[in-house]
Amino acid sequence: MDTTDSTLHADLLVVGFGKGGTAVAKKMGRLGKRVVLVEQSERMYGGTCPNVGCVPTKALVHHAGKRRDSDPAQEWYERSVEEVQALTALFRSGNYEAMNGTETVTVVTGRAVFVDPHTVGVDAGGERLTISAETILIDTGAETIIPDTPGLRESKHTLTSTGLIETTLLPERLAIVGGGYIGIEFASIYRRFGSRVTVFEASSRILGREDDEAAAVAESILTGDGIEIVKGAHVTEVRDGETGATVVYEQDGRRHTLEADIILAATGRAPATRGLGLDAAGVRTTEHGAVEVDERLRTSQPHIYALGDVRGGPQHTYLSLDDSRVVLDQLLGEGRRSVSDRVAVPRTLFMTPPLATVGLTEREARAAGHRVRIASEPVAEIVAMPRAYIVEETRGFMKFVIDVETDEILGAVLLSVDAQELINTVALAMRHGVKAAELRDAVYNHPTSTEAFNEVLATIVRTDEPLERSSNGGSAPC
Repeated sequence: MDTTDSTLHADLLVVGFGKGGTAVAKKMGRLGKRVVLVEQSERMYGGTCPNVGCVPTKALVHHAGKRRDSDPAQEWYERSVEEVQALTALFRSGNYEAMNGTETVTVVTGRAVFVDPHTVGVDAGGERLTISAETILIDTGAETIIPDTPGLRESKHTLTSTGLIETTLLPERLAIVGGGYIGIEFASIYRRFGSRVTVFEASSRILGREDDEAAAVAESILTGDGIEIVKGAHVTEVRDGETGATVVYEQDGRRHTLEADIILAATGRAPATRGLGLDAAGVRTTEHGAVEVDERLRTSQPHIYALGDVRGGPQHTYLSLDDSRVVLDQLLGEGRRSVSDRVAVPRTLFMTPPLATVGLTEREARAAGHRVRIASEPVAEIVAMPRAYIVEETRGFMKFVIDVETDEILGAVLLSVDAQELINTVALAMRHGVKAAELRDAVYNHPTSTEAFNEVLATIVRTDEPLERSSNGGSAPC
């Protein structure tokens, strides 16, 4: 095929179809600016979330939760994957049309490589493009890390989360290497689909960054669902066989093996900066490969910004979206907004029931010098939360970390039905200085999960100083 050369100039060049970059591109395009967006894969229009992240995985959570014991596992799983892939295809097409349909925005499919601080070269099929721009956004996301464990990368049975959600054959035996968010979420999904699931975690506990009690309760829920969790396990080798793979691991100084049909590598994701030619652009990276940025997301080149996972830090779509607000304030506003403005950013692990957290853990609060009181209660004992019984999900607990002197909510852990929604209310309260007593004494709709706050925040299980009697005597049954 003959190759042609073309040159484009834009006001704004966005490298990568991530949430933050596309939000900026849409705004600038609507203002009549010339925008070029380069995405290396036609399967990633819209970025990680709608294609291989939030949308498909949470859709699988939904489908797995609907399966009854009498439903054939393989048939149910295959149909679920097909429906989820149809959904992501719909989202992908919509994202492309929404962007490319803007008159002044051009979407180019191909891999961009910097040739100088204002220019990238793109091999777009049979066309070589040279694209220059006054302002450039890097929004290439992150990619899965597969450890250097002998045989793991080479095994034909090893998959990343991206590959697993596209596989229509349900693994009878699923081994997951990594007990963090991705590993635990997939363990919960595939166990409910009917797989036998084993999670290997190298440390002494899963969810190492979470509250100690939350990790323990989450583990009890997972093991109660039939998931095997092997802690302190170091996977040393993977050997392929005729029908599956053998996972070799060490625990407590002893060598063990486990047979698996599929091995999910769930040991984290790293910023996708390889091959971008950042040196040619004069853009510095951190020791972990992330694009180095300041509080306003400017790189070492003031006209180049980095948004989302590629800049390091927590990998959440909603943070990438907020990154777009920071960048737009630099391009169109007063230039005051920065990432340091963010407080009380929530996060959710979509196991069943979901685990949602915000702010400091009890351990972190004390380490920071706070005197705290802890309000906590198991969901099954929260009289004011009949919704948990209505939907037949009473597992989990709620916990609040409260500053003794100010009554400020320092952090919260919600492991319960609807936690992914409840946590937003808590985060909003924290951002606006709503005291624990106000959240406790508020009037909530009934029967909802939110009204659990009335009771939980009045249930003090420990405090760093004597506690005066609460004005709230608790809640009575409805």
